[in-house]
Amino acid sequence: MGSDSLVDVTEQHEQRSHQFELGTDGPKVILVGMDGSDSSLRAAAYAAGLARRQGALLAVVYVQPVLVAGAALGAPVADTTDEIAEDLISYIRESAERLKGMFEVRWEFHTFRGDPYNGLVKAADDLKADAVVVGASEKAGHRIIGSVAVRLVKAGRWPVTVVP
Repeated sequence: MGSDSLVDVTEQHEQRSHQFELGTDGPKVILVGMDGSDSSLRAAAYAAGLARRQGALLAVVYVQPVLVAGAALGAPVADTTDEIAEDLISYIRESAERLKGMFEVRWEFHTFRGDPYNGLVKAADDLKADAVVVGASEKAGHRIIGSVAVRLVKAGRWPVTVVP
């Protein structure tokens, strides 16, 4: 192999490495779990930034917990969780409107009833999520039985980011 061929190979490599690539190989759908807690709001902000930079769809998911004990006592559980869902979507719409023109992100809001872990797994599967973002649990008991975030990580089906 002569020195001319080594120079040619080096020049070809440099030409290829400086070519602009259209599009992205990054995530197409970033799912964020939101429940109105401070950590879930921080997770939503973080996920929105990721979605904006990647040109991905931000899928905001609120899983309305089914509280069997509360329902058995006659508490209006469904009404309360519906109100939370309505408050969350209002908050998201207001935030998106406030940032319009300087921070654009495509987003969808999904809500349904169930336990948070299974609800997020189903949503991630149904929406073909490439990444899942959740807030760290603020409940002390989750250190013992495991939080939704830990369970999602252990499932090992998507990259999971846990925002403190």
